[in-house]
Amino acid sequence: MPISLLVASSDEHFRETIRDSLVNVAGGKVASEYPEVSSNLYIRVLQDLERYPEAALIVDLSEDPEGALKAVEKVKQAAPDLYVIASNYHADGETVIAGVRAGCSDFLVQPVKRLEFREAIARLERAPRRSSGSESRLGKLYAFLGVKGGVGTTTLAVNFAGVLAQRKQRTVLVDLDFTGNDCAMQTGCAPQHTLIEVGENLSRMEPALFEGLAVRDPLGFLLMGPPDQMERRAAFTEPMFREFAGFLVEKYESVVVDAGRWIGDDVVLAALQSSSSIFLVITQQFPAVRNAQRYIAALMRMGFNQDQLKIVVNAYQKKPAASLATLDQIRQTLNQPVFYGIPASPAALAAVNRGRPFVADRAAAGDLDRAFRAFADKAAGKPLAAKQE
Repeated sequence: MPISLLVASSDEHFRETIRDSLVNVAGGKVASEYPEVSSNLYIRVLQDLERYPEAALIVDLSEDPEGALKAVEKVKQAAPDLYVIASNYHADGETVIAGVRAGCSDFLVQPVKRLEFREAIARLERAPRRSSGSESRLGKLYAFLGVKGGVGTTTLAVNFAGVLAQRKQRTVLVDLDFTGNDCAMQTGCAPQHTLIEVGENLSRMEPALFEGLAVRDPLGFLLMGPPDQMERRAAFTEPMFREFAGFLVEKYESVVVDAGRWIGDDVVLAALQSSSSIFLVITQQFPAVRNAQRYIAALMRMGFNQDQLKIVVNAYQKKPAASLATLDQIRQTLNQPVFYGIPASPAALAAVNRGRPFVADRAAAGDLDRAFRAFADKAAGKPLAAKQE
């Protein structure tokens, strides 16, 4: 049976060693990599186990053994039958016992030797495997990331949350663009509370408190975003978001993130790492396509894989002018298929100017509304498509 591994390590050399070691294992592959061994590692693991139900997890303990073992404990609580291999530079009795108590099934000493790796894989092959790819009990986190300003990232995120809510999904829209802060404007609301209050109350967060802080849109989704004062950006940190994301996916079915366009922000990066799908929003303008090429390269270097990255062409024109790229040119340039094209329509700008999602008025949006709902079906999968508004 083919071997699929999920590799969690902040050390690129360690991840590369595992990839190289799998070359000589028939059918072996690294299904996914996690460059952060954080408290919400279990979110990504559960998402990936839906696609790779037979996968095992290798966790590098070397940077922060205590923190990594706590992450393993949460993973095992969420997926009790997952086979976990821990790895560190020493394998004294205390370290191995701590790993076993956390739920690890095996141990690899670093630097990883090929023979010891093959022996560990042989033990994995003999171990009972996960019997089925049952759907995760956690909600899905979808991130919309723009490759430049003006490509419509916020518009797509807001309307995606609107469609999910219309289809009776318990949905939260989180605006992480501290500079733009446009989700509130596009929904026509004036929030009284922000992510700052969320960060201050994480230790006692529960649905009633959160829903008291958030704004509920008439379409049904909850909105939480940044403060108007941009200088308060530093008050909401990456660890806060990771804890907040854990709360959201445990309590709500769908979490939609407007990630803005700055992947150098630690909070945005944490959101991308927690996402089951990252919709990279571009247009057919050549500068946007070039930027998308740079974004994809950067994200791949950070440990993301092509399965997570989905190219969405906004304001798509089937027969573009010479100044715009065709779908074939986009595919060739990005070396990746286009996930979906959202057609150009004056209804999108009109809705932004009204301060309401265009999916709130299906008749006015017309073809744009129909195309966008088809995108939502494809993006969220068959269970969503089966539900009717």
